[in-house]
Amino acid sequence: MTLYNRNVPLESIVGLYFLAYIPNILITKLLASQIEPSLGRPLTGLEILPSSLILNMVLTYLFIWLTGWHRDANAIELAGRRIPVPTRYTFMSAFGTALVLFTVPLSYTFQDVSIPFIQLIMRGDILIIAPLVDTLFGRRVRWWSWTALVLVFIALAITVSARGRLGLPPLAIATVLLYTLGYFIRLTIMTKVSKSGDPASVRKYFVEEKVLALPLSIVMLALLGLSDIGTHSGELAWGFVDAWQSPAFWPIAGISVTLTIVSVFAAIILLDARENSYCVPLERASSLLAGLIAAYILAIVWDLKLPTSAEITGAIILIGAILLLTLAPRWDAKKQLRRMAPRRPARSENRTH
Repeated sequence: MTLYNRNVPLESIVGLYFLAYIPNILITKLLASQIEPSLGRPLTGLEILPSSLILNMVLTYLFIWLTGWHRDANAIELAGRRIPVPTRYTFMSAFGTALVLFTVPLSYTFQDVSIPFIQLIMRGDILIIAPLVDTLFGRRVRWWSWTALVLVFIALAITVSARGRLGLPPLAIATVLLYTLGYFIRLTIMTKVSKSGDPASVRKYFVEEKVLALPLSIVMLALLGLSDIGTHSGELAWGFVDAWQSPAFWPIAGISVTLTIVSVFAAIILLDARENSYCVPLERASSLLAGLIAAYILAIVWDLKLPTSAEITGAIILIGAILLLTLAPRWDAKKQLRRMAPRRPARSENRTH
């Protein structure tokens, strides 16, 4: 069971990614906004992360096994069993992915920082990286990709300008920086070894990266907790130990399920053969739009803060970017076909005199 082949349009994958992202954001933000009975306060991001990542690891391994994706991966024989292992390059990518894995859920949990705003900040950094990586590898960046990048930058500028300042807490700033570093590593390795559009290559890369990235992200969190740096060790201890008996366990499980689905679709989008400057804005804009819709649902149903007018304007611009990235390649393909089509010779009329 492969679940993915060349016949599946990328836009369909983006749509599924978008739909899976909305409940992921909703559950995460609600856990960070509503009172957890045993603590008498909402959970912090560091309390949510450990159990959600552990469950995500289990679910991802289960997905890899049940779908048979592991058969495409590099592997070693251990006790008569074939065990997927990363190559040198996917090992490096796994480190970047581990950074992304624990910074994304964490970004939804900061008090007084709206989801659309933190998403715009984090996604904006990646948009700088995408054409840089394309340039490093000599990949052509088409006009619609540049235009979409500009549109997303405009959306980012409008939102930041309306806020007046970044105003992010130190942990949020660290989250943005680690997220950006993680994506730079990922995009660089993806472009070097796997952006061919071959479904088998996508499956191989996904498996080799995730089998290491997921446990690595959990180890990073555990080491942070054991280091007793700052005041966060107690929160991480709760996440590793007490979360399993908490009423919050099932919502955390929901985060893990949706995160697993999102990660599969994200890999397919980013590993598409087209340039990073096309794939990244398409994926980024979709997640930003999901964040805005989630923010509206949270405001309407749970009375959380509504998105600002600037965030709404930014979202409209992002919709334009998504439409451009969806339609422009089709326009270009039709134009190329017309150019390549052989011209019919003019009809000659036989006149009788």
